[in-house]
Amino acid sequence: MRFQTPTSPHTAARGDVSRVMGQVLLALIPGAALYIALFGIGVLLNLLVAAVTAYACEALVLHLRRRPLRATLSDNSALLTACLLALALPPLAPWWLAALGTAFAILLAKQLYGGIGYNPFNPAMVGYVVLLISFPREMTLWLPPAWLAEGGPGALDSLSIAFGAAADWDAISMATPLDHSRTQLGLNALLGEVRADPRYGLLGGSGWEWISLAWLLGGLYLLWRRVISWHIPVGLLGSLLLLSLAFYIGDADSYSPPWFHLLSGGAMLGAFFIATDPVSAPSSARGKLIFAAGIGAITFIIRSWGGYPDGIAFGVLLMNIAAPTIDHFYRPPAFGQRRG
Repeated sequence: MRFQTPTSPHTAARGDVSRVMGQVLLALIPGAALYIALFGIGVLLNLLVAAVTAYACEALVLHLRRRPLRATLSDNSALLTACLLALALPPLAPWWLAALGTAFAILLAKQLYGGIGYNPFNPAMVGYVVLLISFPREMTLWLPPAWLAEGGPGALDSLSIAFGAAADWDAISMATPLDHSRTQLGLNALLGEVRADPRYGLLGGSGWEWISLAWLLGGLYLLWRRVISWHIPVGLLGSLLLLSLAFYIGDADSYSPPWFHLLSGGAMLGAFFIATDPVSAPSSARGKLIFAAGIGAITFIIRSWGGYPDGIAFGVLLMNIAAPTIDHFYRPPAFGQRRG
């Protein structure tokens, strides 16, 4: 078969970094919009503070390294890191929390290693874990969704709280469904008693299940556009599903059902938007499945017996460490070679 080769000049493919990052940002919009609608303007404030900080830190480092600003700042990678981190923060977190976490993500986890394409760890998850370990109180106080927050803070109140101009917000905050479930089950409460709390919805946390479905919708869009492959989402969600199902079947009174694990916390966001980072994940198909299955297993272990309500960030970072070893054993064959 003969292939037609057009004469020069040849144009580059349209799958450049800025377009790929733009597609991921587009896929985040449904979940982000629903998150803002259910939990208030504080989510939007986190996004704005994180975005401004990301661009400022990126510009500072590029200036110090005497690198061109426009090309790097326009590739949307810093904005995506900022958005992923901001969407993982509590809605009424103080403004400096988003700024500090984003600065860690851009300066230490990304630019310290040479910028995009060289970072061994997912930058957004580095920033998140630094905040979670350093400021556990601020990172574990969450608002209930709009229909449960009777008399909750309005837009001006949210801004006052975020900028430290209002009183402490402990009285209007609560633990997330994942955190509440883990704590109560650890106190030997039965699952039926735990799920009688109004913070639980039909399948997952009240409000969180709809946000998770919106992340799923965005993830399916990325699969349809071939921005990501199916291996990491299937590996992560499949591992989390099988482990939670096995323990739920073994003791349905002490372990949450698999649908609760899938539709609460950061499972969907992590599976489609975070773990799929092509730089810090393995490159082969089998390697991606192993990598993702490890994240799902670590997430379930931390959720069930660990000291933190969710384990997606820790799972991603720990498997980032294992990615080079996975690539060593499951190296994709070179073009023209047969698979071993």
